[in-house]
Amino acid sequence: MKRKEQLTHTHTAILAAARKAFLTQGYQATSTREIAREVGITQPALYHHFSDKEAIFLAVVNEVGQEAKTGMEQVIAQVRAGEQTDGVEALAAMTEVLLKVHPRDVFTVLHGSFRFLQPDNQGQLGRLFMADYLQPLQAFFTLDVVTLQPGMNAQEAANFYLTSLSPLFNNFHHVGPADASPHQQVVTLLRLILFGIAVKK
Repeated sequence: MKRKEQLTHTHTAILAAARKAFLTQGYQATSTREIAREVGITQPALYHHFSDKEAIFLAVVNEVGQEAKTGMEQVIAQVRAGEQTDGVEALAAMTEVLLKVHPRDVFTVLHGSFRFLQPDNQGQLGRLFMADYLQPLQAFFTLDVVTLQPGMNAQEAANFYLTSLSPLFNNFHHVGPADASPHQQVVTLLRLILFGIAVKK
């Protein structure tokens, strides 16, 4: 293998190992030594590709965020084309995009890393989060497929929705009947998010 190909291969392997570690363990619990060991290289070799742990993390967030954004934009396009007219099912499709790329609660992983980053990288993380997650969600909540409460705007809806998904990312809280499929669990939680748990008197 030529050196350029080897470097590309190693770079890809670092991102893959880092993605698995960061998204399952979180930023603080993941070390560059662990990532290097998983790839089968030394830490100095790893730093040839990335300047530090924060740079690796941001590269992972960018990669995963692009996948999430692309998937959510496909759902939005289906809604706009009239191919999906049920609000709960449309939001379920958005949610399943996030579940596909995030093994742990997306908000917890990203928000939990924020205080450990340098100010410039905090800014970059915030911009990635806005562009790849909040903006597609805000766009969804402006569609006629979901009617928001009076006084609720799309940004508030997107934030509330995203912070309410944690039951789907763990086995401690089970949503819906014991024999519910993953899709049924998603739909049950979304009905709670959209319509609440009590009837207004």
